Parts: sequence; C-alpha cells; structure tokens
Amino acid sequence: MQLHISPSLRHVTVLQGKGVRELIQVKVGGKKVSYRMILYSLLFFTFLLRFVFVLSTVDSIDGETRCSSLGCLGKRIGPRLLGRRMDQSVPEVMYKVLEQPIDKDELQGRTDIPQTLEEFMAEVKDSGFDARSFALKLREMVSLMEERTRTAKIQEYLYRHVASSSIPKQLHCLALRLANEHSTNAAARLQLPSAELVPALVDNSYYHFVLASDNVLAAAVVATSIVHNSLRPHKFVIHIITDRKTYYPMQAWFSLHPLTPAIVEVKALHHFDWFSKGKVPVLEAMEKDQKVRSQFRGGSSAIIANNIWDIDLNGKVNGAVETCRGEDKYVMSKKLKNYLNFSHPLIAQHFNPEECAWAYGMNIFDLEAWRKTNISNTYHQWLEQNLKSDLSLWQLGTLPPGLIAFHGHVQAIDPFWHMLGLGYQENTSYEDAESAGVIHFNGRAKPWLDIAFPQLRPLWAKYVDFSDKFVKSCHIRAA
Repeated sequence: MQLHISPSLRHVTVLQGKGVRELIQVKVGGKKVSYRMILYSLLFFTFLLRFVFVLSTVDSIDGETRCSSLGCLGKRIGPRLLGRRMDQSVPEVMYKVLEQPIDKDELQGRTDIPQTLEEFMAEVKDSGFDARSFALKLREMVSLMEERTRTAKIQEYLYRHVASSSIPKQLHCLALRLANEHSTNAAARLQLPSAELVPALVDNSYYHFVLASDNVLAAAVVATSIVHNSLRPHKFVIHIITDRKTYYPMQAWFSLHPLTPAIVEVKALHHFDWFSKGKVPVLEAMEKDQKVRSQFRGGSSAIIANNIWDIDLNGKVNGAVETCRGEDKYVMSKKLKNYLNFSHPLIAQHFNPEECAWAYGMNIFDLEAWRKTNISNTYHQWLEQNLKSDLSLWQLGTLPPGLIAFHGHVQAIDPFWHMLGLGYQENTSYEDAESAGVIHFNGRAKPWLDIAFPQLRPLWAKYVDFSDKFVKSCHIRAA
C-alpha cells in the first residue's frame, strides 16, 4: 500500500499493491480538526478501558471467575449497562453483614483492623477477599473510626470548656500588675468619677450604661467601643460593676485610662448596702454549689455602636432581642423549654414551653416602668423556690431566672441591636458583624482566648491598645 498526500494537505491518495489501484479521496478540514478527533477518540477508549477494569476488579472481589474473552466480559457488562444485575446474592450478603450491630468491646486491642483506606485496599488486594470477608473488614474499620471520632469530639468539648472557663495567664498577669499599680501609684487610685462629676451619676439627662464584669480587658473594650462610636460621648455615664477581687485592678485601669469626655464609675458589689446575702438569694446559691458559682462568673463581651436611645419600649420594662426566630438556627432557636425544667410541676403550671426566649447581654431597661412592677420581688422569690427545689427548676446560669422575672415585661426589639452568638460558631462573617448595632461574643470562643474565631477577633481587638505598657508587658496580642 502506498500513501500520497498532496502539498496542500487537502487530498489523500491510497494506492493498493498487486496492480489494483483505487483512488480514495478524503476531505480534510485542516490539522486542528484532525488532531481534535484523534484526541477525543483516545479519551473515549481510555475511559472505556478504565470502566472495564473497574468492573472486572469488583467481580474479582465478589468471588466470580475471571473472564478471558470479550464475550464473557460482554455478558457481565451488558446487564450492568442496562441497569440490571444477573446475580443479586452477593450484594445481599454484604448488606446483611454491614447491618449487623457490632460491640465496641470487640474492637478493643485489635491490631488487625486497617487504620487507613490505603491499608484497607492493600489488604483487599493481597488477601483476595470474597464479598462477606470484604464487608466484615469494612464494618470493623468504619466502626473503629466512628468510635475514635466520637472520643475525639468528647475530648474537644472538654478542652474547649476548660479553655473558656479558665482565666488565661495573660489576663491574670494584667490583673496582678494593675493591682500592684493600685497599691504603689496614687494616680491609679483616683475617685471615679471625680467629685464635681458625681451628680451626673443620677442625672436623667445623661445616657446611662451599666456594665457588669470581672474581666478588666473585656470591660475596657466595651467601654471604649461605647465612647468611640457615640455622637455625644459627653452625655454618657458608664457604670462598671465588678466583684471584690477585681475592684482594685478595674479602678486602676480606668484611673490610668480615662474615657473623657464620658463619665466612668467603678463599683464593687460589696459597695452596695442593699446587695447582701439576705436580700439576694443568688449569693446563697453560689455558696451552696461550686458549679453554680462558675456559671455566674462574668465573661461575655458586647461591643456597642450607634445610638439606641430612640427605641420605643411601648411601656414595657426590658427591651431585648428574641432568640426563637432567625436565619441562625443554632443561636436563634431558643424557647423557654430550652432553659426551664418543664418536668417540674411548678414550672409547667406557670409557663408555656413554646414561648419565645430572649437574650441577655444587651438590654434596654426603662427604670420608671420597672419601679411600677414587682419584678425584683418576683426574681428573689423564684430564686428561693429554686433553692428549695435543690436547683432543679432551670438550667444553671443567669438567663433562666431573668426569663421568669421579666415574663410579660419584655418588648422585642430589632435583631440589629444585638447580634449574638459570636462565641458559639464561626458562620458569622466580619461584614455581617460590622453591619450590626451591637455585637455580643457570648459563648465559649471569647475573643481574648486562643479558641476565638480568627475572622471575628479583629472586631474586638481594634479597641485594644496593644502598645499600652500593661497590655504589652503581659504579652497580650491581637492574634
């Protein structure tokens, strides 16, 4: 056979031997089209060969005899291409094995279970498992992986709880240094506020914020955000309430870091005559159970922006964001049944489990409306009832008794004023948080902890002066 190609590449002439000449003319569009057709053909045959190889491999695992001819392969491949299997007994064996329960004690101390997918595939190839053996080995490996995953999750929850409930050494360092500064530096022991500004503490023409915390750095961030994002900071009074051990560090910080022109007051609980064990049963509860005490420690951090004073509470006492509706199903899906124990007849008699709950952390209170109610007495009475019931009426924490005391006195406000859950999950983006009026790092992943979500920490860190000598000496960093 002889092949002649014209210089223009538009004609191909094939000449057969033995004196018989046949002229075959093939129209060729150009090099590009020919190469593409060749490439597509190669890809098709490559896929077909891989498909045949996979089917033959599965058959060898199933224990079927090998095919040595195209006819045999056709008998096997044909029904599968049509969506049918000629023999359904092999998969049924595998299903029965995989559906059988396995005792986790059977896996203890076993060294013959593959640890990775690579080990499993290597063992399958080397041992030539039939369908039942294949399913048994697969079930053992998956069960072992599930048990390890479950154990790892429990350990993760435990570590996160320890990390969130303990005090980082950097914050402990900050409190100690400020306490030392308070004892050695008169400038760290200033009266807050100064004598000429004391009348503003009870002046209704000012806007009053109450901030309760035993975390100096968190309190400093919240107070700073209030002042920096205000149009009228000279009309703001920030009342900071802390515990006895944190009072001196807190006073030292705000004495040395004034938020002028805003007015700052720092008080400890023991400074209030009305706040005694006899009048506030929660203190008795805290002494009764160490677990309860840990639940009442401060730690949430809210950053406030924009003006919130134009919100109409419609005569109600407490303006709060409801937490039973919203796009965030993890944080915004809370009802009274999530906090109160409705198996107790006292709770079941007075409340509806499907009623919407609301959030602490950023609330607006109308004190004039409050004075017309018996909310405080209701709060104390229910705390006493909870003590008598061995702390079984609700989950530990400050929110459940608040839900009871303010029941019927809450006005739902726009969620814009309180974006919460920034310490629970990382789905919230920086842009979404920036668009909110108030952001709240409630949850375990506090922004000052190592377990904080990296994309949300800058929202908090931008209010910390990392060049400050106390912050710098305690190695507190933005990340």
